[in-house]
Amino acid sequence: MDDKAKILLVDDRDENLVALEAILSSLDQDLVRARSGEEALKALLTDEYAVILLDVIMPGMDGFETARDIKRRKKTRDLPIIFLTAVDSDPDYAFRGYAAGAVDFISKPFDPWVLRAKVSVFVELHNKNRQLREQAALLRDQAALLRAAPATGAAAQRISVARERAAHVRDQVPDEVRPEVEELERDLADAAIALNAAPPAAAGVPQSPIPGLAEPPAAAPPATDPGAGADAGGRTSTGSESNSDTDADHGANSGV
Repeated sequence: MDDKAKILLVDDRDENLVALEAILSSLDQDLVRARSGEEALKALLTDEYAVILLDVIMPGMDGFETARDIKRRKKTRDLPIIFLTAVDSDPDYAFRGYAAGAVDFISKPFDPWVLRAKVSVFVELHNKNRQLREQAALLRDQAALLRAAPATGAAAQRISVARERAAHVRDQVPDEVRPEVEELERDLADAAIALNAAPPAAAGVPQSPIPGLAEPPAAAPPATDPGAGADAGGRTSTGSESNSDTDADHGANSGV
């Protein structure tokens, strides 16, 4: 997957588009041109953008109308728009721009350092939001794997795989997202412990241990002696003792 963010540059003049590309090229992101408001709206139908640099004065659909159409769409209503306008433009333009959904105004000719700094903020915000969506998708996938596990052994294996993935993801996400991943790891560890302590799902089905968890000790079988018994007093009697009693009785009867 391409990690570069897309930046939409909307201006009806080629020289302005070239100047924007020269200033923003050092950000190493994908710069997409649009020569009109209609062309910009078409570009937004197929791709996801981090920010739009939108010229105010354009023939046909101007920047204000283009911004209003962008904000009407559910897919692009949260997309940040930076308006570009001439330094001697109507003072009312700023009010109209913010009312149309702009997040900032930059006057031409603009300072390249200021423009790059503002655009880079929205690019970083876009990338972090994308990472959050990926983490949410990972959580949903792991939950679906656990729900779909047909048996204890399969569930144990899936939990083990999920814990490995979560540990791998934790080392790659930004600090703002890391607590959520750590919480996921704790939940998976608790699920592993609970699954290891649960009884088998059906008789005769062995319960697979969770990797990394200790198995409960097996109960020792009771000691038995096939030839041993116990009388009412708790004493044990054997077959040899029974034979001796029988012989004694036999001798007593012979002497009568």
